[in-house]
Amino acid sequence: MKFLLIFLIFYISSTSTFAKKSQDEKKPDWAKKDIRDYTDADMERLLDQWEEDEEPLPEDELPEHLRPMPQLNLNELNPDNPEELLQTTKKGRTLMTFVQVVGNPSRDEAEEITKLWQTSLWNNHIQAERPWKLHKAAGETLKKYSSTEWTNLTERPKVKVTDMPPMSEPVKGLPRPVYINFKEENQRTKVSVLSNGLTVASEERFGEFCTVGVVVDSGPRYEVAYPSGISHFLEKLAFNSTKHYPNRDDMIDKLERHGGICDSQASRDTFIYAASAYTSGLDDVIQLLSEAALRPRITDEEVEVARQAINFELETLNMRPEQETILMDMIHAAAYKDNTLGLAKLCPAENLPKIDREMIFTYLSHHYTPQRMVIAGVGVDHQKLVDTVQKYFVDVKPLWESDPHIVHHRKNLNTDHSVAQYTGGMVQEECDIPQFASAGLPVLSHIVIGLESCSHQDQDFIAMCVLNMMMGGGGSFSAGGPGKGMFTRLYTNVLNRYHWMYSATAYNHAYADTGLFCIHASAPPTHVRDMVEVIVKELVAMTGNVTTQELQRAKTQLQSMLLMNLESRPVMFEDIGRQVLATGQRKRPKYFINEIEKITKDDIMYVAKRLLGSQPSVAGRGDLRKMPSLEYIQAGLIDSEGRMPSGRKLSLFR
Repeated sequence: MKFLLIFLIFYISSTSTFAKKSQDEKKPDWAKKDIRDYTDADMERLLDQWEEDEEPLPEDELPEHLRPMPQLNLNELNPDNPEELLQTTKKGRTLMTFVQVVGNPSRDEAEEITKLWQTSLWNNHIQAERPWKLHKAAGETLKKYSSTEWTNLTERPKVKVTDMPPMSEPVKGLPRPVYINFKEENQRTKVSVLSNGLTVASEERFGEFCTVGVVVDSGPRYEVAYPSGISHFLEKLAFNSTKHYPNRDDMIDKLERHGGICDSQASRDTFIYAASAYTSGLDDVIQLLSEAALRPRITDEEVEVARQAINFELETLNMRPEQETILMDMIHAAAYKDNTLGLAKLCPAENLPKIDREMIFTYLSHHYTPQRMVIAGVGVDHQKLVDTVQKYFVDVKPLWESDPHIVHHRKNLNTDHSVAQYTGGMVQEECDIPQFASAGLPVLSHIVIGLESCSHQDQDFIAMCVLNMMMGGGGSFSAGGPGKGMFTRLYTNVLNRYHWMYSATAYNHAYADTGLFCIHASAPPTHVRDMVEVIVKELVAMTGNVTTQELQRAKTQLQSMLLMNLESRPVMFEDIGRQVLATGQRKRPKYFINEIEKITKDDIMYVAKRLLGSQPSVAGRGDLRKMPSLEYIQAGLIDSEGRMPSGRKLSLFR
């Protein structure tokens, strides 16, 4: 019995093993693998097999997006109820509607109507496709073959969803918008001269804001009879207490009521007071400007505060790695030694205690006269501006005329009318220049090499500006981009070629009687001589061949810069004020665009040769132990290839 039981168990296990082996032989090769050895193709086949073997789920257990959509009974829908129609299209259901439009609109009119309808559906997160205008027969055929349950909506009346008129009709009760009508005569600068010789210039501009200000023929170039730095003091004293306003806060509070801001700026030959505000506050703004320019109190306390502010500014400039402000003073001092434009714009530290209230009023009384001033405005009515200026600048006297005791009466303090005399020369300052703290840059030495340029009224002025744009330049670590000038000569020939050059930028300063073209560059002290050689070579190369591409690029960039800058009201105001102060009129931007376009290669080479015909001016600051002498630089500028007297060759990798 025991033997029979053992035999039966053996027979059953053998049968199951043979059956399993028979089933394994029927399986494909990929199914015999361990799942850990499956390839991507094996996994795909396995998933396909599972889907085939899977039994379908009941409808109530399917995900909502897989359930069959219930059939709509459009007979139960009310097309007069837009909300019900919109709810029907929820959850992915598609609804086709046929609407008969009253009248016989054209295709363009139907497009405009359906765009509004489609946009409103999109705003409610409903995907809607635009309908097409169909002929009646086509509409009947489409309805017939689309579904047997579509409701014929063509016989229903037109639905009016809102009482508001369509967007194509003006809204009742609202004023009709007034659009800008461009007229050439509205774009011209209007100029008037008042009874006392004061000039008023303005130009209309769209918008609610305006920029107005006072441009004075004043600045450091006229301080030859005074301690240099009075203009620097006036810049700090501007918009303080006046005869009408007890303190600065009252003045600013009055301006802020009209959403306004104010500022003052001193250049070498011009001083500007300006304010921007709502046009409706023009009267208050003009009064404020007249008080700031003609009736400042300038108390001893305010002078002392200005003195401390200037002293702090001078200390800050010496501690900054950027040297442009100081170097521009130095190069002008080298180019116009001890005269006019060579006088310091920054108040020298030794002159701080020399300038007092009485000296400042004396300077104002001689230079802030009607014949030396222009009131300019942008975005204002010209006649209203003239009336307001008459009221506050002419009818009310300046403070020094109503109180003559506040000024000196020495004859040698009169206005200086000297013509700028270009001398050339060298100014150096050995000092330690701070590093850029976070940039990891080395200590740098800075040099500027300048040549006499032309005035802004010279016939070569436009060509000189194009040449300046062609030279371009910038810093090695400044971000580039369209219009940055990455293809200018100082980038391609200098910054991209010599790794030790950290900056090289060309400048062209133009004044009423002269000009100064210069290049400012910086490099480590060990490469100061190399830096000078590179800049001299580029200055000489200006007289050589000019490619058509670089000339056109420079002209286009200059035109673009001109137009983009004049989009700003403050810049446009300054342009009007400076031009009218210099010539009595303003030339339109179109004039300069056309003049720039006329510049040729010969013009560029001519003005470059004109530059090299003058004595060089050199300014240097920092570690200048390897700075070559002025004679060596001048010899390099005379050489046809810009080679300075040196026996060694310039290396790219020293």
